[in-house]
Amino acid sequence: MRYADVIVDISLEKLDKTYQYAIPEHLQEVVTVGAKVEVPFGGGNRKLDGYVMELSDTPVFDPARTKEILSVVPGAVSLEHRSIRLAYWMKEHFGGTMNEALKTVLPVKQEVRNVKKRTLVLNAEKEQFAKYYELAVKRKYEARLRLLDALAEKKELDYGDAVQKLKISTTTIEAVCRDGIITLREETLYRNPAKGVKQTEKPCLNTEQQEAVDRVWQEYEVGKRGTYLLFGVTGSGKTEVYLELIERVVKEGKQAIVLIPEISLTFQTVRRFYERFGERVSVLHSRLSAGERFDQYTRAREGEIDVMIGPRSALFTPFEHLGLIIMDEEQEGAYKSEGTPKYHVRETAEYLAELTGASLLLGSATPSLEAYTRAKEGTYCLLTLKHRAKEAVMPKVEIVDLRQELAEGNRSMFSRRLKQSMEEKLQKGEQVMLFLNRRGYAGTVSCRACGEGMKCPHCDVSLTFHKGGKLLCHYCGYETVQPKLCPSCGSKYIGLFGTGTQKVEEAVLREFPGVKVLRMDADTTKNKGGHEKIAEAFAMGEAQVLIGTQMIVKGHDFPRVTLVGIIAADLSLYAGDYRAAERTFCLLAQAAGRAGRDKLPGEVVIQTYQPDHYSIVTAATEDYESFYTQEMAYRRLLRYPPVAHVLAVLVQAEEEIQAKEAAERIASALQKAIKPEERFGTVTGPVPAGLAKANDLYRFLIYVKSASYERLMEFHKVAGAEKVLTESSMKCNIQFDFNPLGGY
Repeated sequence: MRYADVIVDISLEKLDKTYQYAIPEHLQEVVTVGAKVEVPFGGGNRKLDGYVMELSDTPVFDPARTKEILSVVPGAVSLEHRSIRLAYWMKEHFGGTMNEALKTVLPVKQEVRNVKKRTLVLNAEKEQFAKYYELAVKRKYEARLRLLDALAEKKELDYGDAVQKLKISTTTIEAVCRDGIITLREETLYRNPAKGVKQTEKPCLNTEQQEAVDRVWQEYEVGKRGTYLLFGVTGSGKTEVYLELIERVVKEGKQAIVLIPEISLTFQTVRRFYERFGERVSVLHSRLSAGERFDQYTRAREGEIDVMIGPRSALFTPFEHLGLIIMDEEQEGAYKSEGTPKYHVRETAEYLAELTGASLLLGSATPSLEAYTRAKEGTYCLLTLKHRAKEAVMPKVEIVDLRQELAEGNRSMFSRRLKQSMEEKLQKGEQVMLFLNRRGYAGTVSCRACGEGMKCPHCDVSLTFHKGGKLLCHYCGYETVQPKLCPSCGSKYIGLFGTGTQKVEEAVLREFPGVKVLRMDADTTKNKGGHEKIAEAFAMGEAQVLIGTQMIVKGHDFPRVTLVGIIAADLSLYAGDYRAAERTFCLLAQAAGRAGRDKLPGEVVIQTYQPDHYSIVTAATEDYESFYTQEMAYRRLLRYPPVAHVLAVLVQAEEEIQAKEAAERIASALQKAIKPEERFGTVTGPVPAGLAKANDLYRFLIYVKSASYERLMEFHKVAGAEKVLTESSMKCNIQFDFNPLGGY
């Protein structure tokens, strides 16, 4: 006998409660996860509809007393069915519970009371109105007379104005309604966080853009739905390709989801889409109010919008007729969830596209190694844009060796070349962007004289600084002490290195008094609409210099920016994980791509302590193929994704000894599960996490590698079984992360 866990109310508050039913033999083939079924419920066995959450061979109580499912409700796959199928797939592929996955997929946390527009409308004919008015005068109904006077002039009156401005009570309004003189009209108002922009004519596509559109559309028209990688240099006009394909999909009666990695992209991205599609576009992001989010999901479910734009959570927009998913800047780490389940949008979007019969288009100037490998293998269809749109030319890029600057006595954060270029551009009235590459540098030790970072000799990732001067690799546990002199060159300029956007701003104002400067970082964008206000102010020329972290380098298009200065290009190379070079290449190529995007020629100055590192050299020329070749050789050597797959197991407990013992127990179970012939199969750890203690919890890590993702899922089940035993007996918290994008 097979059993099904059924939920009879899909609302979020009831997700924790499921009921087990037996599956009769004649329904064995048709009862699947997500299926809508009819079940007997309660003492009276009243018939209710429910949804199948999970299937099992094990009864939770006496099989003789377990009720049977009555039937599978016929009809098309509903949004609920689709959401449950997607949640189940996410649970299986990324870990976590079904409940956690459902709460991710069903995005509305709470239903917020709708805002309604209430209007009083004059309903009476002239003669009836005159008689009623005369009666009101006779009986001295002063409030009614104020209401009638206002309606005689305008025919319609806002309900709030009647109550607040005319001081008319709700009792009086109800009385006039009962008398048939006026009617109350109610309309639901949806809060749309995106402001409408005047629609403009669409531009003509160039040859490369048209070829990309035609390839996708020819397959779409014959019913072929695939995954496409649009690989275009910065400024090549990928957004125009998106817009054209969405327009065609919408004309077919379908809907589109456009995923963007950062809130900071919302302003310019939404503007472009509004100019094309008007009010049929909406936007989602984490800084919307609960009411605004609820309104957008309601509008999507009811078919009032065709295009939804937003970060990760926008993927779960409840569109009934989804035809196209676009994932812009697909290489971005923001597409990996930090909460459980730790899903990646790319794989999840692939499965959703399969469920809905939609096409998936990934776009990037610097594709992830995973996506580009799949394109080279033929799993994805590769589309390329090799030239900039608008006849713009690629910027001139110069790499400045900060070791040489230091040797020649320049200890400021601006090299002489960058300072000279800034002076020239500012005198011409052009704009400058200064990018501070802070990502991933914290806790890493490097030498300013020779540029070398302290790395693990076994794993080739940066060692992390811990209290007491220890340097630790959180992949294998290798430990050493921080040297006082650089092991490579003997310099004393070795230690933790970093700076902030405020210090850069102070330096700019010191070097260029009177220049107007804007900062875009976590501090200046923490309020709602912060990104949009800063981007709009810079676009309008309210400042000559924009300083920021990685949020300024992606997606922005400022025509008057002719110089991009990258303050310390190699800081991200010191991040304590194997993706450091890939992140560095992407960030630098994206930053360089902000210059000279229109008619004015662009210039980029890259300041670095490692001018010969392949990620910096190839980023300067935007030579992705050379970078990919060198980086993949490194990944093959050390068996890192996409060559193999990695499962990270994080064990946390209040007592260090408990966390370590629990981690050792799980590692032992995983080690036993590895087969002798296992390709790339290894278990590493447990070792202290990069952040060894957080929120009073000690943290240990185990890494499992395998050539097969399916085998990794099996390892997860082994660790999951240990988790159940360990969490309760040893008071631990255990989390899983498939192919993590960074260190812990």
